[in-house]
Amino acid sequence: MVRTKEFDPDAALQSALELFWRRGYEATSMADLVEHLGIGRASLYATFGNKHDLYLKALDRYGEKHQPLLLEELSQPGPALPAVRAVVRRFTAEATDEGSRAYGCLVTNTAAELAPHDAPAARRVERSWEHLETLLESALVRARAQGELPAGRDPRGLARMLLVLLQGLRVVGKASPDPARVRDAAEQALTLLD
Repeated sequence: MVRTKEFDPDAALQSALELFWRRGYEATSMADLVEHLGIGRASLYATFGNKHDLYLKALDRYGEKHQPLLLEELSQPGPALPAVRAVVRRFTAEATDEGSRAYGCLVTNTAAELAPHDAPAARRVERSWEHLETLLESALVRARAQGELPAGRDPRGLARMLLVLLQGLRVVGKASPDPARVRDAAEQALTLLD
C-alpha cells in the first residue's frame, strides 16, 4: 500500500523558499532544510529532488509570486510614467526597509551567488530580467506614444538602465547601512525619464 505524504508540498516549498532567501544557497544545508521544514530527508528527496532541484523550484515559486505584481503595476491603463516611477520607488522602499532589506531579492541574490557557475540558475535569472525589462520597455513605449516621454528617447535603453538600477538598488540596499545612498540614486535615475 502506498503511503500518503504527511506534509503539504506547497507549504514546504514556500518554507524552503523563505529559508533560501534568508540564508542563501550555499549557507543552507540539507540538514537545515530537514530541520526547518520538519520533513524527513527521504521525503524531501522524493518530493523535491536534491537541494539544487529544491532551490530552483523555490526560485520559480518566487518568480510566480512577484512577476504578476510587476505586470499589474506596469500595464495599468492611463499614463505610464507614474507607474514606472512607482515601481522604482517600491524597489527603493523595499531595498531600504529595515525589516526586508537584509534578504534582498532572491533573483538578485541568485545572480550574485549562483549564476556565474550554474547554468539552470543563470537561465532563471535571465528569464526574470528579460520579463522585467520587457514590462518596463512596454510601459516606456506607451509613455512615448502618449507624449509623456520625449519622442527621441529610447524606451529599450531606458528599460535596460532601469533594470540595472533596480538590481543595483537591491544589492546596495542589502549591504549599505545608509538608505540615503539608495534613495538618492533612484531619484537621480528617475530624472532621466523627464
